[in-house]
Amino acid sequence: MIKSKQDYLYYLQEDKKALNITYKPNWLKEIILPNYIWVFQKRLRKLEYLKNCRKDLWAKAYYVFLKIRFRKLGIRLGFSIPENVFGPGLSIAHYGTIVVNSKAKVGKNCRIHVCTNIGASGGNPKVPIIGDNVYIAPGVKIYGDIEIGNNIAIAPNSSVNKTFLEPNVLIAGSPAKIIKKIDIGKLIPNFKE
Repeated sequence: MIKSKQDYLYYLQEDKKALNITYKPNWLKEIILPNYIWVFQKRLRKLEYLKNCRKDLWAKAYYVFLKIRFRKLGIRLGFSIPENVFGPGLSIAHYGTIVVNSKAKVGKNCRIHVCTNIGASGGNPKVPIIGDNVYIAPGVKIYGDIEIGNNIAIAPNSSVNKTFLEPNVLIAGSPAKIIKKIDIGKLIPNFKE
């Protein structure tokens, strides 16, 4: 969670690495051909910074203004991602439906794809806690009072409703189960042990 200006800048830097953005910002290019996922993530991190670190009146007003713009962009892209859920190094791979519960917690270096849902289950308010370096493929549903450990890949269209803590594995199926050992570094470009 962002707790200072340094944290905010660190999160932006790690998100940029995760999205493999290597070019220097060019304001003209950003106006004509913006990378909307990067714009979305920058707004997400700015909202987190304003919400967690700034208490002055100007920051509160700017937070409301930015929140409106953030929600509009999220609707256009199909993202329903609240503040203070993802750690640094978030990589949203494509436009499309991604729904995340505001109480969920996801560690650093998460790569998430379209048609993904992370949330509660059947009236139980408890939500998943997901570790570091987790690859979430398209169509994955993660729900309930569960925990996903570090360095785990979840295969496409899997339904995860139980805890998996063993590192360096691929889980798949509906309901999900461990399929095999993997090298998570091949799936997450900015992987750090």
